[in-house]
Amino acid sequence: MSTPYQPIAECGVIDDARAADYHRRWLVANDAGQWLTRELSPRLADVTVELRLGYLVIRAPGMLRLDVPLDVIEDDDSVRYQMLVGEQTVDVVDEGELAAAWLSNHLGIPARLLKLHPDTAPVRWPGASA
Repeated sequence: MSTPYQPIAECGVIDDARAADYHRRWLVANDAGQWLTRELSPRLADVTVELRLGYLVIRAPGMLRLDVPLDVIEDDDSVRYQMLVGEQTVDVVDEGELAAAWLSNHLGIPARLLKLHPDTAPVRWPGASA
């Protein structure tokens, strides 16, 4: 039995060993730059993910699927930001307007999909056992 992984923090888990390198690589933030948890946005629990052909495939009830490339080199500093996850400042990269529109539509609030920058220190996720 493999370990369940959660590519997008607070969203669905997948039981696929290939996902180990992508565990909590992404997170969702509101338009104020606050990390969204299920407590703040319960509809995150409805978001499911899978790995397929080099993409993170994101789905939710009533929504078309969204495909996000897994391995993109983050070299555009204009979409790189810093934000707080718990008490830790982390570097993140915005995944763009399409992902933001998809999440905002599903969650019912303005939201952004952010990817942890590969140069950021390991994240100490509040309340996480993994």
